[in-house]
Amino acid sequence: MKRALISVTDKTGIVEFAKGLAEIGYELISTGGTAKALRDAGLDVKEAADLTGFPEMLDGRVKTLHPKIHAALLGDLHTESHVAAMDKAGIEPISVLCVNLYAFEGTVTGPHTLEKAIESIDIGGPAMIRSGAKNWAHVAVVVDPSDYPAVLCALQDGTIGERQLALSAKAFRHTAYYDSMVARYLTKAAGESIYAETLTVGFKRTIALRYGENPHQSGSLYVDPLGSPGVAQAKRLWGVELGYNNLNDADGAWELVADLPSPACAITKHGNPCGVAIGASFGEAFRLAKDADPISAFGGVVAINGLLDEEAAAAMIEKGNKLDVVIAPGYTEAALEMFRNRSGWGKDVRILEAPLPGSEVGLALRSIRGGALAQDTDEDPGGEWRVVTAKHPTEEQLAAMKFLWKIIPHVKSNAIVVGTSTRLLGVGAGQMNRVQSVRLALEQAGEGAKGAALASDAFFPFPDSVETAASAGIACLVQPGGSVKDDKVIAKADELGLVMCMTGIRHFRH
Repeated sequence: MKRALISVTDKTGIVEFAKGLAEIGYELISTGGTAKALRDAGLDVKEAADLTGFPEMLDGRVKTLHPKIHAALLGDLHTESHVAAMDKAGIEPISVLCVNLYAFEGTVTGPHTLEKAIESIDIGGPAMIRSGAKNWAHVAVVVDPSDYPAVLCALQDGTIGERQLALSAKAFRHTAYYDSMVARYLTKAAGESIYAETLTVGFKRTIALRYGENPHQSGSLYVDPLGSPGVAQAKRLWGVELGYNNLNDADGAWELVADLPSPACAITKHGNPCGVAIGASFGEAFRLAKDADPISAFGGVVAINGLLDEEAAAAMIEKGNKLDVVIAPGYTEAALEMFRNRSGWGKDVRILEAPLPGSEVGLALRSIRGGALAQDTDEDPGGEWRVVTAKHPTEEQLAAMKFLWKIIPHVKSNAIVVGTSTRLLGVGAGQMNRVQSVRLALEQAGEGAKGAALASDAFFPFPDSVETAASAGIACLVQPGGSVKDDKVIAKADELGLVMCMTGIRHFRH
């Protein structure tokens, strides 16, 4: 008789799957709670302990770790010596293995103790999956309930052999992901650095994107269950499917606005902020942010760091506005209705609800050809600023520099931003020399640069940037310092009557 071994934590659809197996002549073997669920459904089930002749022990830690299970899964039925050895030991092959694992991820992402986490580490399940998946030519391994209907159909029509290699690959992805969760959790619990000899990070796909940055590139969105929540966990409340570029821009806006006091608004375009403001309300914050660069804001991503209300929605849907994505931690029902009913907007605007990211240091990954770069996320460690000029900042100037210093880590280097204590007025991003970024930021700020502040993500290598800023009316500058020409840069600021602060912290973003 054909045999199937079923042992699952997630029992979604398992009764129907087992009934289908029984109807096409499979003997069912199971363990513990799964066996009980199948018996309660009226199915005839053989306990694994009856098969092995060895009872479960160590509080269930040992159930299926036995030759009569693993030889039945690993035996190559095309190899005479394997068949002979199995016959001699009285072992019949298992041709269907249906297993999913203890809910380790669910345990460690909720309230738990280390002891509870340890008991949620599955041993027998991964061992069986790996055995069956290695012997894929003779075993159909099913780890995902969504595959049950297709597997049953293939078993019924005799085409299961065409699926078994793909099922094997999926099974190994399943165990690799599971082990990555365990390894990463225990690494942190042990106080070890994540930057160890191997980096194990598991991601789960949540959206298969239509394409990547460009239509000829494939793409998907994956979430990191052990990472801090953010845009990857966003819920789409309205609008068409998100694209790669939508998500990338939304992430930039979301990370930025989370660093600001509420009510604040950030607008991004092509990975850089084009408008940022703090207002008396979210509606005012949006209008001020948009006014910084109305042309770039057209088709941009808007993020606010609080409940999006009717006033803010009314400002966003004004005639002439076009937004690709709106993201907030929450919406009033009236605001949502305004978005849905706005004539001309239709479903082109994606309305997202997401948890605001925290400020704890996380893991940032960037792929390069042949590998990946890993580093901590860029969270400003704080520290004492130094006033390096003879002239000291007023309270308003210091507030302006502090505000801009929160924006600068979110602008691509070489990064220059110009603004006040509540508004971004100009941005120079991604230029190959710093003085060019200064010129671009000042050009965008226009007359607003007079009396405003300027921030730089890295030191000024020469006094030319200070001279250019002063000629436009900038009153104060903040930069990390650290150039061999710091003394000349400071001297130039003093000569021109400017205020300059140094933070000691650089914020490159390439």
